[in-house]
Amino acid sequence: MTVKDVFVSAPGKAILHGEHAVVHGKVALAVSLNLRTYLRLKGTTTGNVCINLPNIDTFLCYDLSELKQLIPVSCGKLEEGKRLDAELVRRLREFIGVTDGNLDTCNMATLSFLYIYISLFGSSELPSLTVSVWSELPTGAGLGSSAAYSVCLASALLCASGAIPAPLKESDQSARWCQEDLEQINSWAFQGEMIIHGNPSGVDNAVGTWGGMLRFLAGKIIPLSRVPLLRILLTNTKVPRSTKVLVAGVKDKINKFPSIMTPVLDSVDAISCTCEKILSEMTCQPITGEHYNILEELIDINQHHLNVMGVGHPSLDTLCQVTLTKGLHSKLTGAGGGGCGITLLRPETDASVVQTTVQDLKDCGFDCWETSIGGPGVQQHSPLSVKEEVLEILNRY
Repeated sequence: MTVKDVFVSAPGKAILHGEHAVVHGKVALAVSLNLRTYLRLKGTTTGNVCINLPNIDTFLCYDLSELKQLIPVSCGKLEEGKRLDAELVRRLREFIGVTDGNLDTCNMATLSFLYIYISLFGSSELPSLTVSVWSELPTGAGLGSSAAYSVCLASALLCASGAIPAPLKESDQSARWCQEDLEQINSWAFQGEMIIHGNPSGVDNAVGTWGGMLRFLAGKIIPLSRVPLLRILLTNTKVPRSTKVLVAGVKDKINKFPSIMTPVLDSVDAISCTCEKILSEMTCQPITGEHYNILEELIDINQHHLNVMGVGHPSLDTLCQVTLTKGLHSKLTGAGGGGCGITLLRPETDASVVQTTVQDLKDCGFDCWETSIGGPGVQQHSPLSVKEEVLEILNRY
């Protein structure tokens, strides 16, 4: 079986409002981040399946005859995306030599690739192919890098297996799949996320699949039809943190001071809902300075609330102070306690202001990118539409 070459990309994600409060039944808004993960799938005749992940120095090849022996009888009979085939996961873990619970980034990435590959092709003939992935997203920063990877794997392998058609027409630079195909991509990407994270919420892979903005409430994920593209600075303080510990700390505070913390959570919920309303207004009427004033105020209020919850950090205070001296407004995004923050840029913000702000943040020891939120989800690309530097990396393998 020979497969056609495919180029795909998927975005990372940031939480705009509602982190931590979402754990307690409040609305969170997740947005796509225009830092993307790119994947190239290439049909070969080597009798091997290879995966190249230069971001994490991982370059592996497996003999197809060895992989064929791992296919469980049940393969191909499971409803995709509903639950993992535990027997296949067990065999794959044994095959790559990870039988204990601890998976490093390389093993998790390999395991999710082999799982989706064998699940999709296992009932027919395993094709010889090479998958190469390059990401603009830092790993482990809470920006959905593993989900963007899983979404790219799912879309490329579903296409290669013929389960969904390639949406790209000859004259297109890039193209999106129809709703039904996106649901299938999301469903398989969620399986990849289950292998990597155990019990994911499904938000990250949904953002990677649909892009734009998603409203997340009590386990329900609703993609919002239209949102404006907003310019932001994304800053990684590079301060490591444990999401588990931070979530437990917030819960502890709520139990200790329910009459104080419940109104804080209600207020965060109202911030998410107000922000959603403003953003939908911005898509159907002329955007004004007043819209940006409100968005900035919501950012400030939410950042104070997150400090009240105990998930702030001196590095995040520094980020907020540095940007405020330039008249810009920032908040943490994700778990807090370090990690990443976002800074809203107005359309009229001068390039020199952006440049000096980025430099000031880098001088604090942070990584900083100018990017945007609200862009498209997973896409198929013609090679010509892929950034030159990304294409150069992917074509090396």
